[in-house]
Amino acid sequence: MIFVGLALAGLAALIHVFIFYLESIAWTSERARKTFGTGTVAQAETQKALAFNQGFYNLFLAITVFIGIAFVIAGNVPVGATLVFTGAGSMVAASLVLILSDHSKASAALKQGVIPALGVIALALGLAI
Repeated sequence: MIFVGLALAGLAALIHVFIFYLESIAWTSERARKTFGTGTVAQAETQKALAFNQGFYNLFLAITVFIGIAFVIAGNVPVGATLVFTGAGSMVAASLVLILSDHSKASAALKQGVIPALGVIALALGLAI
């Protein structure tokens, strides 16, 4: 079950790396504008600095999970699990903030929050057994 938790957390981290790309690198692209509903390039430009910053938050959460997975693989399960719980748990918390602050963003919140939540649950179960 630990492996399942790490795999799900790793998948969530990859998703957050993609979100980083959309927010910090490709914010004004058609794909990012469609994904985030920012409308025209001009509208996206007005939000570019905020999106750039937000993208890095997503990247840092992903890095935390990846480092945690590496620690678990290297045999330091307490440190690794703590990092995975911190990174993936923060992804879940951010998705809850999103859905509670704007119900119209429920789909996005579920996309960014369900997989890390499943990873946290599976990892916790694996460690408890």
